[in-house]
Amino acid sequence: MQGVQALLFDTFGTVVDWRNGIARDAAPFLAKHGIAADPHAFADAWRKRYRPAMKEVIEGRRPFTRLDVLHRENLEGVLRDLGADPARIPEAELDHLNRAWHRLDPWPDSIPGLTRLKARFIIAPLSNGNIALLLNMAKRAGLPWDAILGAEVARAYKRDPRAYLNTADILGLPPAACMLVAAHNDDLEAARGVGFATGFVLRATEHGPGQTTNLAPEQDWDVVAADLQDMAEKLGCPA
Repeated sequence: MQGVQALLFDTFGTVVDWRNGIARDAAPFLAKHGIAADPHAFADAWRKRYRPAMKEVIEGRRPFTRLDVLHRENLEGVLRDLGADPARIPEAELDHLNRAWHRLDPWPDSIPGLTRLKARFIIAPLSNGNIALLLNMAKRAGLPWDAILGAEVARAYKRDPRAYLNTADILGLPPAACMLVAAHNDDLEAARGVGFATGFVLRATEHGPGQTTNLAPEQDWDVVAADLQDMAEKLGCPA
């Protein structure tokens, strides 16, 4: 850990609460259009399409496509599954709901934790979110990033090794000088596979009160923390 200079963060679930944020924005949309769906179930269904959409890019069946576009395609798919025709909904309303991903709230410990970590390390997202999404999110929420990095900058989605390696290269750092911080064991496994240090943060309610995954570290990650304040404490950052 003494050689680590940059902390790179998974964002959806690790830094921000996507499920409650999407449900909050979906609730009035669903009610207005008479779509019979629980807002949290709607958020889960939308998120469920996330990984398969990116897999098409990762496996080379589709050129790199920013996440805003994938989210919009996935939104229309979820609406069709619920019996709604996206073509009958005003474009401005679809666009506004799609941008709910730009308006997610941080977990309560995220901003104070990131602020402490920033005092000692370079901090930036290493997210599958596109630049505009991450920038808008940071401006709204007050996330104190040093840079906006991630899939659109690296031109690769996680868990493609290029997503991690290209991000380190953009910073002018070797992989060993970077640590991925994430609430997801598979993300950390991929980062470790290319030489990153790893930091696990527990987010036991990312998927709601019945969450069954990522409730504990599954490998001997370099740092394991209860939240980002605890991560700052364990990395010796000033209060």
